[in-house]
Amino acid sequence: MVLITGASSGLGAEFARAFAARDARLILVARRTDRLTALAEELRAAHGTESVVIGWDLGVWRAGSDVAAEISRRGLRVDVVVNNAGFGTHRAVADENPDTIASEIALNVGALVDLSRAFLPGMIQRNDGVVLNVASTAAFQSLSYLGVYAATKAFVLSFTEAMWGELEHTNVSALALCPGPTRTEFFDVAGSDAIAGPLQEAPVVVAKAMRMLDRRRPNPFVISGVANWWGAAASRFAPRKTVIRLGRRIMLKNRPQQ
Repeated sequence: MVLITGASSGLGAEFARAFAARDARLILVARRTDRLTALAEELRAAHGTESVVIGWDLGVWRAGSDVAAEISRRGLRVDVVVNNAGFGTHRAVADENPDTIASEIALNVGALVDLSRAFLPGMIQRNDGVVLNVASTAAFQSLSYLGVYAATKAFVLSFTEAMWGELEHTNVSALALCPGPTRTEFFDVAGSDAIAGPLQEAPVVVAKAMRMLDRRRPNPFVISGVANWWGAAASRFAPRKTVIRLGRRIMLKNRPQQ
């Protein structure tokens, strides 16, 4: 089965539609059970998809392990993990609520690591499976006023690349998807002012990831959009102070009014 976190909207819902179109059975996880149920009904009507809905708040430490235990209790086998759930807030670190920071790290990092670790051994034993972690082009540079979010996505990219290296000589794949700004509910939380540049559409981003997964040996990461690719490449080779200052200028310009 395909486990998708943050499946109630945005990229998560689009991943559910993409895998349903390939006749996959789904495990949909998010806080908003009503939306998951509506999505499951949509996919059943469109593709005859069998979906298991699990309403769970992953923004709590070890919630990922708890979800994995619940999936095991139900006797379900996970062949693909799509760690999509995440959020960010557009504030200076000094102004951020400590509880919000803890929840952001728990969701963006903790749940992702827990779920990857929980299901990798079975995939390795079967010599088949996929762990797809949704990172961001923010993984390639620090972003002042979006600092915690960018740092968590840098972790996701590094963590996924490490798994890719460990799995290189198996038939198990690890892929980090690094989209740029995408039209999802992310900006309802971070604030629409956090948008820097044109928005991509979620189905386009998901299609890019699915094409990469169709390769015999996917790359460690994939960036959606040519402009985003060039931006990520430039941030890797430009002087670090220049990258930091440019990121600060962009995010400060788009910073919400206090």
